Amino acid sequence: MYDTETYDRIARAIRFIRDRQSEQPDLATVAEHVQLSKFHFQRLFTTWAGVSPKTYLQYLTTERARSALEGGSTTLQTSYASGLSGNARLHEHFVKVLACTPGEYRRGGEGLNLRYTSFPTPFGTALAAETERGICSLSFSDGPADPHKLREAFPRATLIEGIGEQTAAVKTYFTSWERPARPIGLDLRGTPFQLQVWRALLAIPPGKLLTYAEMATAVGKPSASRAVGSAIGKNSVAYLIPCHRVIRSDGGLGGYRWGSDRKQVINDWEKLRGL
Repeated sequence: MYDTETYDRIARAIRFIRDRQSEQPDLATVAEHVQLSKFHFQRLFTTWAGVSPKTYLQYLTTERARSALEGGSTTLQTSYASGLSGNARLHEHFVKVLACTPGEYRRGGEGLNLRYTSFPTPFGTALAAETERGICSLSFSDGPADPHKLREAFPRATLIEGIGEQTAAVKTYFTSWERPARPIGLDLRGTPFQLQVWRALLAIPPGKLLTYAEMATAVGKPSASRAVGSAIGKNSVAYLIPCHRVIRSDGGLGGYRWGSDRKQVINDWEKLRGL
């Protein structure tokens, strides 16, 4: 089910429904837009999202009404503390963060063997790479994954095609959505400040959003929203470190390394799964 064509159709449907939410498009109209019969589209969307297209539209309508009642702000207001109180799928008990040393960071992967593979997910094709310590890169693409892009982050590493233990656990998670028995190891490479921000991202539960300003406050640097945004943009481990859950103060999505449409799709998917 999780192939590039499915992701593309779902992404186009979500964009269409969002753009025309005020028109309340019916099932047939949305299905026609993605070139499927309404019965096939209903089944595909429900399997992917866990709810029907109609329920998704109702969710969008409710969100807009709530925003209007709150004075026009579309930003989901939540505090860092409330994030910690939630039953997040991804936090320090789900992943084990192993940061490299400053020397390892500077050497660009020299002496490292990176085992990499690609596999389908609900959000497009994933390309994962891991060291002996854990996942060091996880990215999404619309088409076939390009392992040569790993060279940009690890110019001196040896690339070996194949699936490692941690990647196998990630692949299973994207299929079953069940918390793995053992934490997934992450081998992160960044500055101390970047690592602080990435760890803070792990406390945001699925379906909840924080602004860049709220994230800056969460890491104890309330005046450093720009620096926090830059650190978030440097995150190389998609989804497992949920940088997609951070948005602008005006409710806009903000940037995303793997595309703004994908950021919207992932956030909507998480919210819908929580309904």
